[in-house]
Amino acid sequence: MLGSHIVPLGVFAMVVLIVAIASMKKMREKELEAHQQLRQQEMEHERKMKELEIEKTKLELEKARATKNG
Repeated sequence: MLGSHIVPLGVFAMVVLIVAIASMKKMREKELEAHQQLRQQEMEHERKMKELEIEKTKLELEKARATKNG
């Protein structure tokens, strides 16, 4: 009688383990995706900041030329 209960418990434990592993894998994929998205946003921000810095430098240069010529 004890042996007949071990098999269903083993099958149940395997199903729980498979579901847990699948859930962990999915959670890990979402975590990696979030990190990738964050990195992409950081890179975009850096690009915009560099563009602003270049624009600022151009304006300062134009201002200096105008002052020199004026």
